[in-house]
Amino acid sequence: MASGGLQLLGFVLAFLGWIGIIISTAMPQWKMASYAGDNIVTAQALYEGLWMSCAMQSTGQIQCKVYDSLLKLEGNLQATRALMVAAILLGLVALFVAVTGMKCMKCMEDDQVKKMRMAVFGGVIFLIAGLAALVATSWYGNRVARAFYDPFTPVNTRFEFGSALFIGWAAASLAILGGAFLCCSCPRRETSYPPTRGYPKNAPSTGKDYV
Repeated sequence: MASGGLQLLGFVLAFLGWIGIIISTAMPQWKMASYAGDNIVTAQALYEGLWMSCAMQSTGQIQCKVYDSLLKLEGNLQATRALMVAAILLGLVALFVAVTGMKCMKCMEDDQVKKMRMAVFGGVIFLIAGLAALVATSWYGNRVARAFYDPFTPVNTRFEFGSALFIGWAAASLAILGGAFLCCSCPRRETSYPPTRGYPKNAPSTGKDYV
């Protein structure tokens, strides 16, 4: 029962982490302008994400512009995109694999060993997906921090961490934790030893056997 509860907890955490990775990837707030500068009058905040850049006006209206060309993007941004998309696809595969190996599902009930292996395999894929998202968000955050502290970066072009980065870090942590729980949810096999044979007891000598 404890193993089944750990398995269910791991699946829920990994699933929530996968949803968070999708949300983080789609959000445009990967970095936000720390100082708009004197040249921008109507814009209240500037955001940049993996797919678009947005400007929120003082009236509350948000205008976003999708990046025009993939080839014009920086190599670091393209790599971050690829890692996040790979994390989403890996999480989708892990979702189906882990569901098949869940004890509460009726799939593969005739072979419990294979069912347990499917759950562990799903946990491993969730671990890889979480690590990919963690590398992508940490790499992007490192570049934002280095540009912010660079003295040659103009004040009006400095950016800080956006909310999508924090969601990505939390989601990656949940996916890794859930995958680890799934990997540890299988009970250990107990080694079965053949029953020990008792030694026959010597019958008490009555003295009649000897002449």
